[in-house]
Amino acid sequence: MGIVNEYLIKKLSVAPGKQVTLDSKGSNADIVLNINKKADPVIGDEGYALSVTSSRISISANKPAGLLYGVQTLLQLLPPQIESDRPEPGIVWQIPQVEITDYPRVAWRGLMLDVARHFFTVDEVKRYLDNMVKYKYNRFHWHLTDDEGWRIEIKSLPRLTEVGAWRQEQIGWFGGFSLPDPAAPKSYGGFYTQEEVKEIVRYAKERNIEVMPEIDVPGHSSAFLAAYPELACFPESGEHAVRTGAPFMDWNTGGRPEALYENTLNPANEKVYQYLDKVMGEVAALFPFEYIHTGGDEAPYTYWKKSPDVKRLMEREGIKDMAGVQSYFGKRLERIIQSKGKKMMGWDEILEGGITPTTALMSWRGVNHGIEASKSAHFVVMSPTTYAYIDYMQGDISTEPKVYASLRLNQTYKFDPVPEGADARFILGGQANLWTEQVYNIRQAEYMTWPRGFAIAESLWSPKEKKDWKRFAAKTEHHFVRLDYGKTKYSPAIYDPIIRVTREGEQYVVTLTTEIDGLEIYTSFDSSTPDNFYPRYDSPQPIPRDASLMRIITYRNGKPIGRLMSIPVEELKKRVR
Repeated sequence: MGIVNEYLIKKLSVAPGKQVTLDSKGSNADIVLNINKKADPVIGDEGYALSVTSSRISISANKPAGLLYGVQTLLQLLPPQIESDRPEPGIVWQIPQVEITDYPRVAWRGLMLDVARHFFTVDEVKRYLDNMVKYKYNRFHWHLTDDEGWRIEIKSLPRLTEVGAWRQEQIGWFGGFSLPDPAAPKSYGGFYTQEEVKEIVRYAKERNIEVMPEIDVPGHSSAFLAAYPELACFPESGEHAVRTGAPFMDWNTGGRPEALYENTLNPANEKVYQYLDKVMGEVAALFPFEYIHTGGDEAPYTYWKKSPDVKRLMEREGIKDMAGVQSYFGKRLERIIQSKGKKMMGWDEILEGGITPTTALMSWRGVNHGIEASKSAHFVVMSPTTYAYIDYMQGDISTEPKVYASLRLNQTYKFDPVPEGADARFILGGQANLWTEQVYNIRQAEYMTWPRGFAIAESLWSPKEKKDWKRFAAKTEHHFVRLDYGKTKYSPAIYDPIIRVTREGEQYVVTLTTEIDGLEIYTSFDSSTPDNFYPRYDSPQPIPRDASLMRIITYRNGKPIGRLMSIPVEELKKRVR
């Protein structure tokens, strides 16, 4: 209860400027927080009942987590200035009289933050957690290792952070960098000491957020191999380095990627399992949560196929293919994790060679792998690219850092963590994933998360039949104001039109649609900046033969609301499908 009281007192003291005192007896209190003496079976461990009358506000719950979430709802009923970090005079601090009984649809409501591609400080991670709790998220998936960095201190293997946490800094479009200069200093990166990890775990736990670490193996291990090249299939190659964002994989194979440089651990080397035993032992001691995520995704077979060690392993163990080799690796890794008192979870590729009955799955390549796993009694977290990959562009490519796919807010809102055909008994819940190749700082991390994080949160908390896009869109705009006061960056992409280009013979045609109602679109092809005195867009527009630039903007109620979009005609023509 302590953190709940402190949280509410701080919120009511800062922006409203109220003098708030805590009365443990509560006989004359204006706001009463109460743990039920007899548990209410309807609301469970995280639900609450909120009652607001003319004389008193009361929140009751079975557990402190429910009180914490009841307080979040109470704050959302107050004016948006409640999120300010300074006094806000002249505000009428009123809320409606309501009776609310509220509880989550699923138990696992998560966000994943990749801190390997780009590093975020302890304070920045805490800021991310602070926003998570406002929207009743309770799982923080912490992606701590990848090709571009190892971010957690392992005391028994110090080179993991001495070498694996640092790389040469390159800025631009991540994935398309030139090869780094070997002589350039390795000055970009960082890692979390074990004391810092404990602090983040403690901070999250106070906010009812469990932290699941991810140590991504056997692929995505360039940083691991840079520190300990003897764990590679070809340790003498001299090619093992922390990757910077220059190309090192061929993703255009039509299937599993091919590695241009080795980034997979050697599954036939006993030292690999000895080192992983050390890693998992220290990780298990730092994280109370029951699961350790071990990745398993996108592991190229390129160097395994060439390896005499792997060939001998396959002959000895009777393994028929590379998927079987990865299954062998995964099963040995799971035994290590279980020896530390933990359970293993992995990305859905681990299904391909077979997994043990105790392995849990995170379904990212659509929902079908998760459905399949649930039917075979494996616990599943749904996080499909089709709804929950919030590293994808959420607006037009003219307004976003380039990513290979798009995910608009209205598509994210369609997320159903318990899809048709799944065995609901084995669906733990769902989460959104923020990979950070193109996310260089915490402001951009916020921009990519919100408002799509609202859509995922509602899909995980609210009953499916209660969801309504138009109502949700209106609430989203209200919460934009709250985020403004909270100094949290967000994407305004819902105000920008969706652009589709078709071709009819030699004529190119641009069709514009809006994601929300009530917007007016204005365009120009003469390179001037349109406003609401230009002709209003009302039907598909042919591109004039000699035009070089299209500009687009949206208005509402006579005021500009969308971003000015300027797109070269040649770029538009490339969009024809």
